[in-house]
Parts: sequence; C-alpha cells; structure tokens
Amino acid sequence: MNWPRLRPNEASMTSAARTRGETAVRSIHRTAGLLVVIAWMLVVPARAADPDFQTLKGRWLRPDGGYVLEIRKIAADGTMDAAYLNPRPINVSRAKATRDKTTLRVFVELRAPNYPGSTYTLTYDPKRDELYGVYFQAVQGQSFDVVFVRAR
Repeated sequence: MNWPRLRPNEASMTSAARTRGETAVRSIHRTAGLLVVIAWMLVVPARAADPDFQTLKGRWLRPDGGYVLEIRKIAADGTMDAAYLNPRPINVSRAKATRDKTTLRVFVELRAPNYPGSTYTLTYDPKRDELYGVYFQAVQGQSFDVVFVRAR
C-alpha cells in the first residue's frame, strides 16, 4: 500500500522552506514549554495555600477569661487530642479539625459538670494566627462570640 507523504523529504525542500519548518517546530516547543510553566504556576500556589492541620497544634488562650485550648495531636482524618483548661482541666469528649478548601475549622465538645455538651465551633485565621467563632454554653443555652490567640 502506498501511503501519501506527509512532508517532503529534506532533499526536495528549499533552504527557506527548511528554515520556516524548523522555526515553526521551535515555536511549537516554546509554546508547549510556556504552557507547562503556566500550568505549574497555577497549581503550585494552590497546593501551598492548602492548609495543614498541624498548623492548629499548640496552646490557644481565650483572652476574655483565661481559658486555654491545647491541641496536642491531630490525625490525618482531623481527629484531635485536645485539652481544655478553666483553669483546671475540663473533659473534652470530642475534638475534630476539618478543612473546607483552604479554611481550617475546629470543633470541640466538652462533657463535665457545668459543661454538659458545651461546644466550640472555631475557624482558623492564618493572617492573625487566631481561632475565632462561637462558644455554645449548654447550661445557659446561650452562644457567645469568642477568639483564641496562640499562647507564645
């Protein structure tokens, strides 16, 4: 079977045609390389902005009352080993970190006398290095806006 030639052979091409072909191939390679660089620039910052749960580890102080939330460990699924001090330890029945795109959230439930299901629902602010959100005081049935700052 005779297949048609897709491009003329080198011998039959003029010097100008050969140069235009080589220039076109180089241009295509440069364009492809540029597209790869642009795609990399778009993807890498998105990964860098993806927050890591480990950012939440540490001692957090609620300045309006001296309450302390200590986040000791965080598993890959967000399950946290956390303590709450007022100033003595209060039982933490559940503690979990979640990620919503680039936003980190913390949920803590307390179970102890005077804290029967009181909860903190917090969001991490990376610019201010703060946890802010709502404290639900179960005994009173009231919610309060709160902020925790990282204890240095």
